[in-house]
Amino acid sequence: MKNVLIIEDDIEIIHLLEIHLKDLGCEVTKVTQGDDGLRKAIELIPDLIILDVMLPEMDGIEVCQKIRANNIQSPIMMLTARSEEIDKVLGLEVGADDYLTKPFSVREFIARVKAIFRRQKMSVKEDGGSSKEKVMHFDNLSVDVEMRKVILDGIKIELSPKEFELLVFLSTNPGKSYDRTKLLNLIWGYDFQGYEHTVNSHINRLRSKIEPDMGNPKFILTTWGVGYKFNEEL
Repeated sequence: MKNVLIIEDDIEIIHLLEIHLKDLGCEVTKVTQGDDGLRKAIELIPDLIILDVMLPEMDGIEVCQKIRANNIQSPIMMLTARSEEIDKVLGLEVGADDYLTKPFSVREFIARVKAIFRRQKMSVKEDGGSSKEKVMHFDNLSVDVEMRKVILDGIKIELSPKEFELLVFLSTNPGKSYDRTKLLNLIWGYDFQGYEHTVNSHINRLRSKIEPDMGNPKFILTTWGVGYKFNEEL
């Protein structure tokens, strides 16, 4: 059973989401304030966090940022109003994995939730399949695709879902360069067109966790004028 945390102050939306999440076999925890939501996220480490942007006490952007700062890697789906374009950008920048714009259809919500749960079980490859290798080794870095675990110098590295998917995708296609638009479409999906700079933010965070020298990356290289690639010489 998947544990889903809803952080939303609109009771009607909470009720609607709860009904359909329970139909999917999920156990649902509901919180109406941002600071309470952060505490619950730390306490529960849920399988999915549904997070509204406009919240009392602490807004959703700050909640998302602090969730990631606490090394909680649960997927986060942010809910935004149609006029809050900047919040979509900020949400993705600070570590959200998906967003829905209010008002949204129940069918779209269910599809997004199912997609998130599927991605938790699968690794991303360009052809849409999963990696054939369960554990990949690159010098002092190992990536366990099935267990979604990254080890660097014997120490487990905590990555967000999107950081992990980026690492798996690039490392399973070593030496091949991808521009930001291609990576955005492959990892986030076509719904996120226009947010290519989000790729830069995630690459930078990923590098800060696995690279010994950010100024001279060893694993994820920049292909000038193109985008990024994984070092094929490892």
